[in-house]
Amino acid sequence: MIAVIQRVTEASVTIDHKVKSAIGKGLMILVGIVEDDRPEDIEWLSRKVINMRLFPDSEGVMNRSLADIDGEILVVSQFTLHASTKKGNRPSYIKAAKPDSAIPLYEAFKSQIEKDLGKPIGSGEFGADMKVALVNDGPVTIIIDTKDKK
Repeated sequence: MIAVIQRVTEASVTIDHKVKSAIGKGLMILVGIVEDDRPEDIEWLSRKVINMRLFPDSEGVMNRSLADIDGEILVVSQFTLHASTKKGNRPSYIKAAKPDSAIPLYEAFKSQIEKDLGKPIGSGEFGADMKVALVNDGPVTIIIDTKDKK
């Protein structure tokens, strides 16, 4: 599972010209799932995201977590994070999990984040044509791959 985490002042997802979800200060998370991702990857990634110190303290040092600032989260599925660009000019998405296995993992990740954060989160819709808008704060962008835990 790959997550691209962006610290934002605001973010939203629009589907069919209707805003599905919007957040204020917090984290926008794009998540890509592969076939061999497991529930333990979800639990690890959720804890990592919520406890990662990406927000400034009174000294301006990134020393505060999402939980510390009572921030919000917006999660969007993005299979293109697993694009292979080694051959030719057209990316291959063969590594990305198929919907029958990816959707349950995506839903489980959203549920785990809500449980760990202790409040509802915003999300996109798996497989939908989404328009994602955000204001990256910093900019701060972190990429986490659950295959690189050690």
